[in-house]
Amino acid sequence: MTLPARSSPPSLRELFTGFLTVGVFGFGGVLPWARRMIVEQRRWLSGPEFTDMLALCQFLPGPNIINVSAALGYRFAGWPGAITCFTGLMFAPMAIIVALGMLYARIGGYPVVQHAFAGLAAGASAMVMATALKIAAPLGRRPLALCIAVLTFIAAGLLRVPLLYVVLVFAPASILLLANFER
Repeated sequence: MTLPARSSPPSLRELFTGFLTVGVFGFGGVLPWARRMIVEQRRWLSGPEFTDMLALCQFLPGPNIINVSAALGYRFAGWPGAITCFTGLMFAPMAIIVALGMLYARIGGYPVVQHAFAGLAAGASAMVMATALKIAAPLGRRPLALCIAVLTFIAAGLLRVPLLYVVLVFAPASILLLANFER
């Protein structure tokens, strides 16, 4: 079920606290937390709107979630919104990573720490896969878009075609196909 987007735009304070929360709780796997906050909790965007914004942001240089935060902030409050979302997203993780880096420098060589990181990697992988399924859900009603997604996954994920080639082939192909055949 897709929740409708909220009718009134969020304030700068709401944008900051929303992305600050994402930055704190989504440490190491921000996209699942951002989608949950933006779509399910605060309803700033609908599921399909989030998927469209993420698709655009994946083709821009830089980390996807930073691009999403800036695009969403700009959508609601212009440049001040973009800067506010970016600052909210990055503030806590920067402080946390400096502290954890200092801690890891002291204890990272211990086997128990290495095993803990292996467990964290497994959990993070599962969160990314679950989010990918949520992001792809709106494509279920669009067979051509779903076909393109599956072919892109096969090329990049299974055949290990370099990402640059996948983007250069599938981005223009999907735009042309969907613009001409899906109406």
